[in-house]
Amino acid sequence: MADEKCLKVTQIKSKISSKPKSIGTLRALGLRTIGDTNVLPDRPEIRGMINRIPHLITVEVVDGPYVAIDRTKKRAV
Repeated sequence: MADEKCLKVTQIKSKISSKPKSIGTLRALGLRTIGDTNVLPDRPEIRGMINRIPHLITVEVVDGPYVAIDRTKKRAV
């Protein structure tokens, strides 16, 4: 599991005037505003969400373990 790759997803465009499903997908990826970044595990479910909204985000493949971050307390879980 330590060898698992992660995806660094960054929102680059506004969700204004996007379809409701696209807005929901951004929310599910943990992105709220332009410039928000989230590191997610490289799984088929995540890849499917990314393929749904490629015009709103950029994606980078990151090596290293996936670490979940609690956004309310700004620390690793």
